[in-house]
Amino acid sequence: MTARPTAGAAGRPARAAETSRPGGDTELRRAISGPMLLFFIVGDVLGAGIYALVGEVGGRVGGAIWTAFAVALVLAVFTAFAYAELVTKYPKAAGAALYVNKAFRRPFVTFLVAFAVMCSGLASAATLARAFGGDYLSEFVEVDTVLVGLGFIVVMSLINLRGISESVRVNVVLTVVELVGLTLVIVIGAAALFDGLGEPSRAMEFTDDEAVPLAIMGGAGLAFFALIGFEDSVNVAEETQDPRRDFPRALFGGLLIAGLIYLVVTVIASMAVPTETLAGSSGPLLEVVKIGPLAMSTDVFAAIALFALANGALINLIMASRLVYGMSREGILPGVFGRVHRTRRTPYASIAFTALIAAGLVTSGELDDLADTTVLLLLLVFAAVNVSVLVLRRDRVEHDHFRAPSVIPVIGTVVSLALLTTKDADTFLRAGALLVLGVVLWAVNWYAHGRHQPSMDTGVMQAIKRPDA
Repeated sequence: MTARPTAGAAGRPARAAETSRPGGDTELRRAISGPMLLFFIVGDVLGAGIYALVGEVGGRVGGAIWTAFAVALVLAVFTAFAYAELVTKYPKAAGAALYVNKAFRRPFVTFLVAFAVMCSGLASAATLARAFGGDYLSEFVEVDTVLVGLGFIVVMSLINLRGISESVRVNVVLTVVELVGLTLVIVIGAAALFDGLGEPSRAMEFTDDEAVPLAIMGGAGLAFFALIGFEDSVNVAEETQDPRRDFPRALFGGLLIAGLIYLVVTVIASMAVPTETLAGSSGPLLEVVKIGPLAMSTDVFAAIALFALANGALINLIMASRLVYGMSREGILPGVFGRVHRTRRTPYASIAFTALIAAGLVTSGELDDLADTTVLLLLLVFAAVNVSVLVLRRDRVEHDHFRAPSVIPVIGTVVSLALLTTKDADTFLRAGALLVLGVVLWAVNWYAHGRHQPSMDTGVMQAIKRPDA
């Protein structure tokens, strides 16, 4: 069974001019081409998950680290099918919030999903900011992790404010740097193995602490952090030149590239370096590049890792700000967050707002706490998006779009909910606190608008322009 494009009610494709026209239905500049979108997704996926959390995953699984990443990749692919269908069907910036609203028409549920997505992106950026101040930075200087993280968020937000074209170009450069770094890990680690160092059998060893399936699921629950990012890309649908053509290719291509790199890196790392050594370091790949006949300076590799962390954080901040912008444009959040800079054409108010939240998160927990919180929030969202795909099959649109086999979103929903069981009580409490904050903000928005019946002339999205609709 294969996915296929499907024609809308009118049986004709959308005109290219409608997706590339500078004005039209969006104030944002359509500056992202297909190749740029692919790099955008690869760059967002690659980052802290492979550079900082490999050791943590090894601590949960054992030497067979790759198994956890493989399971996480499968989940990501299932959910990518859902996003590919929905973003080509509804190419708007609001992403998951738009899809859930169209499916269920419940403003409160829509707001919670949107808020969870935003918080997951900001928690991810905060995770990368904390990782930036860890063992990789300590190769050069010892500075308080929180102070580094706060400064890091400010710099990334200023790049975001500069413009989407500039931000994506920075992403392309940093993605190349990331790929170079991971290539070095593969080459150096392989050379060490050919030189007789390491232990190949370690790649098939599991921890003795629990049953193998539970160990893999526990590791996958954390490894999933390494594969998030593809879902963020739907929030630049209004800044992509041809979203209906480019998104499916970029989503699956980006996941495939990143997933294969992760599997090779984790297999080599576990063979070349004892699991205990990897698990004890917040910069585990440093342990790989300093062994064997091709060992390199740890300073050089640490610099590469820092660029990788910066890249992931930048993309998460871009996506969170675009989500806030999209919600504001649809009336879910106050109109102030929909303001666009007159010359840079970037949503400056939403950029400032998301930067403040990310800065607060940096001070609220350790790297693994924030990573687990990110994953938990996204698993809830992914379950909702997969269900939305099935509900929205009854909604016809007048343009071609990608269509996933019906069984895929069903499996995606089940697996997303199953991975929630890998999170501990503290993680649920942290995520719950963020969602409670969302409820408070929804109540404030409801109070500000009052009990007024909204107009329904623009369809279902008009229904969320008043919280009581």
